[in-house]
Amino acid sequence: MIPIAAQPEPTDFDAEVRKKGLAHLRKKGIPLDQPLPPKAKIEPYWRACLTDLHQAYGGICAYLGVFFERVMGGGSVDHFIAKSSHAGLAYEWSNYRLACSTMNSRKREYNDVLDPFFLAPDLFRLQLSTGHIYPNPRLEARSMRIVEETIARLGLDDPPCRELRTCWYQDYLEYCLPAEYLRQKSPFVWQEAKRQGLL
Repeated sequence: MIPIAAQPEPTDFDAEVRKKGLAHLRKKGIPLDQPLPPKAKIEPYWRACLTDLHQAYGGICAYLGVFFERVMGGGSVDHFIAKSSHAGLAYEWSNYRLACSTMNSRKREYNDVLDPFFLAPDLFRLQLSTGHIYPNPRLEARSMRIVEETIARLGLDDPPCRELRTCWYQDYLEYCLPAEYLRQKSPFVWQEAKRQGLL
C-alpha cells in the first residue's frame, strides 16, 4: 500500500448519488448518523460514480496499488467506513476508495485496515524478487501490529498478490519498460524499486 491523495468529487456527484441516496434513506426512515438496521437493503446509487472514481484515481486499486482496467468489470466502490456502521456515509464521495473486487470483498465491514488517504509514508516494504510485502522493520510495535493486521486482513501477501507484483517488476526489467509506465501501472512496485535504487 502507498498513500493516496483524496480527489475532489465529480460535479454531478451530489445530484446523481448523494441527494438520491439521502432521500432514499429518509424515505425508509433510516437515521443518517446511525448504523444500518440489520438486514436493511439500500439502493446502490454509488455505482453511478464508479467510472468517475476510476478516472479520479488513475485506475489504481487503493489497497493493492496496481492499475486495473475499468472495462473488465473488476472495480468496485469500497466504503471505507462500512455502510453497516454509518448509513449516511453510504453516499459520500469522501468515504469511497477505488478497490479491485478482490480487495473489497476481503475488506468487507472490517475496521482494522489502514486508510490509504491517511497512510503514513514508508510503512510497507517489498521484496521485489518475490513480491513479498512486509512492514518496515524500523516501525515501533503499535505501528508494526497495525501494518501486519492490514496485510493479513487484505491477504496482500498471498501467492497471487506476490506473483502480480513480481510480474510487474520482471516485465519492467525484461522488456525495458519506462519507469514512468511502471509508476502509472504499479506505483507500489515503482516506489519500492526507486527506494532501493533499482530504477
